[in-house]
Amino acid sequence: MKTMTAAVLYGKEDLKIEEVAVPEAALGEVLVRVEAALTCGTDLKVFRRGYHAKMIVPPALFGHEVAGVIAEVGAGVTEWKRGDRAVAINSAPCGKCFFCVRDQENLCEDLLFNNGAYAEYIRIPARIVEKNLLRVPDGMSFEAAALTEPLACVVRGMDEMHPRQGESVVVIGAGPIGLMFLQVARAYDLRVIAVVKRDKQVQAAKHFGADEVVQIGKLDDPVATVKKITGGRGADIAIEAIAQPLGWQWAMEMVRKGGRVNFFGGCAAGTNVELDTNRVHYSELSLKATFHHTPAAARKAFALLRDGRVRSSDFITGHAKLADLENVLRRMMDRNGEIKTVIQP
Repeated sequence: MKTMTAAVLYGKEDLKIEEVAVPEAALGEVLVRVEAALTCGTDLKVFRRGYHAKMIVPPALFGHEVAGVIAEVGAGVTEWKRGDRAVAINSAPCGKCFFCVRDQENLCEDLLFNNGAYAEYIRIPARIVEKNLLRVPDGMSFEAAALTEPLACVVRGMDEMHPRQGESVVVIGAGPIGLMFLQVARAYDLRVIAVVKRDKQVQAAKHFGADEVVQIGKLDDPVATVKKITGGRGADIAIEAIAQPLGWQWAMEMVRKGGRVNFFGGCAAGTNVELDTNRVHYSELSLKATFHHTPAAARKAFALLRDGRVRSSDFITGHAKLADLENVLRRMMDRNGEIKTVIQP
């Protein structure tokens, strides 16, 4: 039996680097030799909680942002061969359920997730091979390709706001997702306002594309400041990317009449948010939350990275060996400014 080194999650903050069997590619599947696996806020959340109801039930192989080289193809696979460079998105919809046939594939009743990126090899299920395995050109790095999955969530989140060239968008939060929204907004030729908290985030936001930066600790009223920047009306679009009730409230207050709000950051279960129903109604606000991605969003995100319209190198702030994964995750808990660390098995 061939073995490989892999990260196995056993429960809450219980992660072990072990020797496990190398998966075999069954009918319709491929086996990918991992060249780059990226850390992610979702993986950190799973590590801290010890599970994810939709994505992973321990004990299980861990990690989901991955790109590499195909090492083995299963029976029936004709579009791929050994040696092909590929990025595997972490899920695939069924294509036939109530939601899929209504173009809401991210809400698929049988959404298939795949984990195991923090390992030497990862098996890609047949459905993902069919719907969400993308070919990486020679001029594109594996690190850039591995960013496709989180960027796909952001791309879908922005597209659901139906942005028009030249419109203003305020992004609340400057974590990895907030910074991705800044670059996507810049790629879409929008006027970009970032709302940040820490001193280091001010320069980061400007580097990632913000035209204006509002630092909440340096002023009394962030909402009034955003409105002043936008001529007193408010932004056309607001993106909440901190997963906090206050952020949800600010987003509703920072948009103009007829504005659109995306509650992208998912608050903890049971969280309630107060809203001004008078403003929502008489200002005709459009309020929406977006979750996950679709195959179409993944392809659009991949193209933005491939063509350099989103600068992948800006997001890679470190490299680490698989043996150091737990230390990397614990540093992420301290909000040390790292965005994405490349885990190299």
